[in-house]
Amino acid sequence: MARYRLNFYQFLLNLLLQFPARNFAIRRDVSLQEKHICRTTVQGRYLLSDDNGHVCDALSVDPWSRCCPQTGEKFSCQGCNHLSQCCNSYEFCVSCCLNPSRTQKELALKVKIAKPMTAGTYTTVFDFCCGRCRHNSESVVHENAYSSDFHHCFSLPSNSSGTVDTNLEASLAGINIVIGRQGESCNSVCRSKGQSCVPNKLLVLNKCELLQKYMSCNGACLASIGSDQPAEVVGDAPRHLNPGACLYTRMQTMLSCDGSHQYTKRLCPCA
Repeated sequence: MARYRLNFYQFLLNLLLQFPARNFAIRRDVSLQEKHICRTTVQGRYLLSDDNGHVCDALSVDPWSRCCPQTGEKFSCQGCNHLSQCCNSYEFCVSCCLNPSRTQKELALKVKIAKPMTAGTYTTVFDFCCGRCRHNSESVVHENAYSSDFHHCFSLPSNSSGTVDTNLEASLAGINIVIGRQGESCNSVCRSKGQSCVPNKLLVLNKCELLQKYMSCNGACLASIGSDQPAEVVGDAPRHLNPGACLYTRMQTMLSCDGSHQYTKRLCPCA
C-alpha cells in the first residue's frame, strides 16, 4: 500500500513539473503610485480650492487624492478684480493666486508669514496664497471694516529697499514734505506751516520708497485703502492696524488733502 502511495505522489510531482513556472505577485498600479495627493483650503462652507488651482464643492472631491475634478477651469479668477488682485471669494482668490503668471514663486516664498522681522517665510506658493487671501491689509479700511466685497487679496506686499528714484525726487522740487501729527489732515498740516496742500503731489508720495525715506515704517510698507494715506500707523494703535507700519493706498482716487484717521500720521506735500 505504501508503494502505491509513493508512486501516486511521484506522479503528481512529475505532472506539475511539466508546466512552466509562473511568478505570482500583487499588481502594482503605476497610475496609483504616481497619483498626487492634493492639499486643499478648509475655510469655505461650500467650496474649496486645491493646490492644483481647481475649485469645487466638497462633494466633488476625489476621496483618494483629495483633488477637485480637473474638468473645470484651472486657476479660475471668477469674481476677481484683475487690477487690484482682490476677489469676492476666498477659494477663487487662492485659485487665481496659484497661476504662475500672476504670482512669482521666487518672490512669494520670500514673504514673511507675520509682521515681526523674526517671522518665517512661506514654504510653498499654495501656503502663500492661502495666507494672503485670508488676511490682507489691502482689503481693510482701518479697524476691522472691509473696503468692499472684494476683500480677499493676493497681491505681493510692497516693501521697498528704500532707494528713491531720482525722477521722484525731481517731481517734488519746491515741495515741502511735512509729517503731520496723529489724526491730522494734510490741509491742517500745511496750514500750520503757512502753506497749502498740493493734491497732485500726493500721488508721488504714495510710494513705499518715499514713505520709507521720510518715516520709520518699522520695516513694513503695506498696501491699504484710505483717504488718510500715504501715512504711518502710530505705535499705540490697536495691534490689528499694524502699529508702526507705513500705508499707501491702492485706490488713487481716494487720495485727499482732507483725509485723516485717529491712528495715523500723514505724509504731506505743502507749498
